[in-house]
Amino acid sequence: IYETLNVSFDLWKKESDAQPYIPDMVKYFKEQGYAKISEGALVVEVKEETDTREIPPCMILKSDGATLYSTTDLATIVERMKLFSPDRIIYITDKRQEMHFETVFRCARKTKLVKEDTRLDFIGFGTMNGKDGKPFKTREGGVMRLEYLIKDVTDEVYKKIMENRGMDDKEAREVAAKVGLAALKYGDLSNQISKDYVFDSDRFTSFEGDTGPYILYTIVRIKSILAKYKEQYQEIGEDAGILPAMVPGELDLMLELSGFNEVINTAYEETAPHRICAYIYDLANAFNTFYHETKIIAEEDAGKRSSWIALITLVKDILLTCIDLLGMEAPERM
Repeated sequence: IYETLNVSFDLWKKESDAQPYIPDMVKYFKEQGYAKISEGALVVEVKEETDTREIPPCMILKSDGATLYSTTDLATIVERMKLFSPDRIIYITDKRQEMHFETVFRCARKTKLVKEDTRLDFIGFGTMNGKDGKPFKTREGGVMRLEYLIKDVTDEVYKKIMENRGMDDKEAREVAAKVGLAALKYGDLSNQISKDYVFDSDRFTSFEGDTGPYILYTIVRIKSILAKYKEQYQEIGEDAGILPAMVPGELDLMLELSGFNEVINTAYEETAPHRICAYIYDLANAFNTFYHETKIIAEEDAGKRSSWIALITLVKDILLTCIDLLGMEAPERM
């Protein structure tokens, strides 16, 4: 499934990998006076005087000596600091785990498991809900498995492609796989991660509106214009300079393009892929407005024509860069 989603990892670690670090960590907590016995359990108090809400202690061992998630999470931090000495560790789980990680992070800092400047960030995600507003389920009422969701979305896209385009079955399947994945990923990533959202297959697979297929369709449209231009004029024109804007839609498009660096930087600083989604939707809209009000290939002035080709090539390159960051890819045609 990860392969299908175009997701890869440099390293796979299990909870059991942290186990060897637990005995020494517990011994260290006791010797340094960080841990104490409370109602038979070993805990580290993490509440601070400035707290306005109740913060429970971080439990290290239960009264019977058994470990907990907090124990292995802390031992994992020990392992990560020892092996990688990271500047930042990001945890991504259900947002209901927030208090758990709050106590773990406080404990790690209080007991000096991490350096003072090591960032520990928790990113909690919301739930994917059906049209009824309740957690997404299959028609039979069970929990929707990701592999079935991918298949359902891809089948929906395939159906739309076969209805609207003359394309052989093999190519249609390949295109549907890319477009279906974009529909799914964009539908998920375009929402602020902590918010619950409604998964609407019809809307997410639409080729219009704020959807993955619409973004891919815009890229394919630009590729098509560039191919026709090259065929007609026997030149690429992508290296030409971009002239000052000559029509209102062109100025709007240039202004959208100029926001690229800031958007990417903000998305990185906030760990927020929805910022990139919002940007490429605005950029795709700006391009399509410009496209509908400008006869690019039919323009008689060669200077204007090559400037516009250079401009839309830049749009294509930025859109491709953004969808690559989101783990999507565009087909050659749709």
